[in-house]
Amino acid sequence: MARKRKIKSKKKYIGPHVSISGGIWNAVKSSVAIGGHAFALFLGSQSSWMRPALDTAAAVKFQEACAQHVFDTIHILPCGSYLMNCGSPKEDVFSKSQAMLVDELRHCSALGLSHFNFHPGASIDSTPEKCMEKIAQAINQAHQQTPAVITVLENMSGQGSTIGGEFSELGSIIDRVRDKTRVGVCLDTCHAFAAGKLEIVNEPRLDNIPLILDTPGFEFAEQIELLYSICEKRRRIKHLLDGSYY
Repeated sequence: MARKRKIKSKKKYIGPHVSISGGIWNAVKSSVAIGGHAFALFLGSQSSWMRPALDTAAAVKFQEACAQHVFDTIHILPCGSYLMNCGSPKEDVFSKSQAMLVDELRHCSALGLSHFNFHPGASIDSTPEKCMEKIAQAINQAHQQTPAVITVLENMSGQGSTIGGEFSELGSIIDRVRDKTRVGVCLDTCHAFAAGKLEIVNEPRLDNIPLILDTPGFEFAEQIELLYSICEKRRRIKHLLDGSYY
């Protein structure tokens, strides 16, 4: 049974990673059903390099669902395929990853979405510097071929040859991106924790951005309710201390 969405804590937009099964517009309904005020989604299958052309009617239904349930596009985070490795030293993998990045950004644009999140890549048997250069190269080319959509680099856990476990690596990629207005960072708290870093739900620097729950096997509705209750408790404590809500 669908749960009624509670009034969200001021400035916090929390929601789940949802499925697009049955139609991409169902992602909106799935978030609403469990009290979400933001959501993430994949734009297609995680097992294939190929993306079928986006049906115009499906895009319209998605946009209508977003408007009906008052989801701002900045609180929706489409995520890239795990097949992508825009830093790969293997030319065939790099070429396919670069083409997929362009295609994903075009899908975002057709859906009216403003951001696209993806894992930067892994150096494999190359060097981190060469890997970061190739990632930036892929982003710059994608920006030239697509309008407006912001590419969002996700921090990684630092395991193996992945790039992005250190924030300096993300910074190095961003330094190489020509249009700085079209690049951002997604902070994955699980990855940050594994890499020895942490952020938390009451951090004011994380206000007004989508906070996505992406942990398989957990009850998203209960997590969302718990996180909003933590925010509300923090607001009440602050009110008692200084007489005002932040």
